[in-house]
Amino acid sequence: MNEQIDAFFNQAKLWKEILPALRQEVLASGLTEDWKWGTPCYSLAGKNVVMISSFKAYCCVSFFKGALLQDAAEVLSKSGENTQAVRILKFTHADQVATHIPLLKNYLQQAIELEKAGAQVELAQPNELVLVEELVQKLESDSAFKQAFEALTPGRQRAYNLYFSAAKQATSRINRIQTYEARILSGKGINDCVCGLSKRMPGCDGSHKFIVKN
Repeated sequence: MNEQIDAFFNQAKLWKEILPALRQEVLASGLTEDWKWGTPCYSLAGKNVVMISSFKAYCCVSFFKGALLQDAAEVLSKSGENTQAVRILKFTHADQVATHIPLLKNYLQQAIELEKAGAQVELAQPNELVLVEELVQKLESDSAFKQAFEALTPGRQRAYNLYFSAAKQATSRINRIQTYEARILSGKGINDCVCGLSKRMPGCDGSHKFIVKN
């Protein structure tokens, strides 16, 4: 058992009536439970399928390939205007458990079958910025990080995405995102000066390398 996951559900101050029910249904589907991006994430054969998130205004189940789901009830939504693949099932009050859990079961079955079939979401055109999967997942699970990243200029967003996506392993991409999280939250680009010594602001000219240490 993962202590972080157990704490997420057992010590939740918000949505404590809903979160355990969501976990129960997702685990019943046979998905593997893990802790990623500070939230419970569930996978099939190593491929991320859904994650459970808790926010002040709502809690939700996010489907990584939700754009492919058949949503006859029309309850799935995008978490942001530019979201492509992910769709979320929101819970804003406890009464929705009775109505949304049957829908959740259906969507989970669909999502699992899509993953088994190797289905892929058709993403944006090549000239548009297509974010690496691990960055998308971080944006979906961390609203503060999402707000900070989207506030960056398109060029800064592209530079970060290019650097993150250059790592061959998923763990390396996640580590790169974590390493630069504080810089992104401070509104800095990947090549921006953070020490205040550069003579070519806002870019870094390497002046920090010549700081004399006592």
